[in-house]
Amino acid sequence: MSTIQEISDFLQKGRAKNVKKLVQQALDEHEDPTVILNEGLLDGMMVIGEKFKNNEVFVPEVLVAARALNAGLAILEPVLVEAGNEPVGKVVIGTVKGDLHDIGKNLVAMMLKGVGFEVTDMGVDVAPESFVEQAEAVGADVIVMSALLTTTMPNMEAVVHLLQEKGIRDRYIVMVGGALVNEKFAEKIGADYYTPDAATCAEVAKQAVEARG
Repeated sequence: MSTIQEISDFLQKGRAKNVKKLVQQALDEHEDPTVILNEGLLDGMMVIGEKFKNNEVFVPEVLVAARALNAGLAILEPVLVEAGNEPVGKVVIGTVKGDLHDIGKNLVAMMLKGVGFEVTDMGVDVAPESFVEQAEAVGADVIVMSALLTTTMPNMEAVVHLLQEKGIRDRYIVMVGGALVNEKFAEKIGADYYTPDAATCAEVAKQAVEARG
């Protein structure tokens, strides 16, 4: 089995130490960093994402796989930056103001990293102004918002309104999700996409950014 395949396999098992060691080994063997990223780390995360979507694995398995992904990325990212590798795009993600739930949001952030995005995770209880300021500051392509409470869902709409007021709505792909959020709500507030789970969110975000070119 190749080192790259081993990286993917160990990542799926959530073996962070092995992933870290193998990423370093692959670099020492002069493997192309992009190949290590795409065919090793991201391939493993995509498999986990697909299994999660099909209820073959659950949140704990995704979290340990994501930990292994982060361990590998810690070694690989400086090399990728040096080589001038561009991410798929940039995402700003957070749970909206008044809402402190973060497990779903964390999974989405990990899946977005897993398909090659540069992710700025703003955490929980994020004010509409903060989403917009951060998106402008990092030059984001996508704004992803999570809410689990009906009382906090209007804050998603507040972000869309703020973007419209500033005349910059067209710059961003706005995505929403959460237990009580649905397609109808997303349409009503003027978001671009609603996705029901973390893996789908990552896939849709990637397709949307690539479609924009």
